[in-house]
Amino acid sequence: MRKMGWILQFLLVLMVQCYLVLPMEAAVQEKVEATVPVTVMSPPEGNTTFLDGTTWCVALPGVSQVDLQNALDWACGLGTADCGAIQEGGPCFEPDTLVSHASFAFNNYYQQNGNSDIACNFGGTATVTKHNPSYNKCIYPSSGSLTSSAPTLSKQKPSFTWWKVAAMLLLLYMRS
Repeated sequence: MRKMGWILQFLLVLMVQCYLVLPMEAAVQEKVEATVPVTVMSPPEGNTTFLDGTTWCVALPGVSQVDLQNALDWACGLGTADCGAIQEGGPCFEPDTLVSHASFAFNNYYQQNGNSDIACNFGGTATVTKHNPSYNKCIYPSSGSLTSSAPTLSKQKPSFTWWKVAAMLLLLYMRS
């Protein structure tokens, strides 16, 4: 009888979690998103985009080709910059130079990572500029032009995993 009491208490807690707590969390999230955003007068530390307008990150001409290639490889690899435009046939493939390709990749990484000074270092091979480096059909992203593909929290449905676990435990207990 004591064993059944513990199991029933456990199931009760799980049901409360599934039916009361999770819907309340979703309601709170919707409430937070519905609030009016407050304008912050001072930008985050290291962020130059909002101080003097839009900025881009470009490769420095004259730096070591080996260092530039290593930085480009990192940006397009572990840095997860979108380097599709600098692939052969892409709008930014020409001119087919290391400085041009690195500039596009560095800027893509820089824009995805909040335009902070540290996101435009690449081992000293890059610099921030106010001059838009876009040309012809090669458009360099700027602040606000890159978006996240992650879903917002309010659009995610609560998981009923706990309810399934509770049901399985109850079935197992009833069979024994």
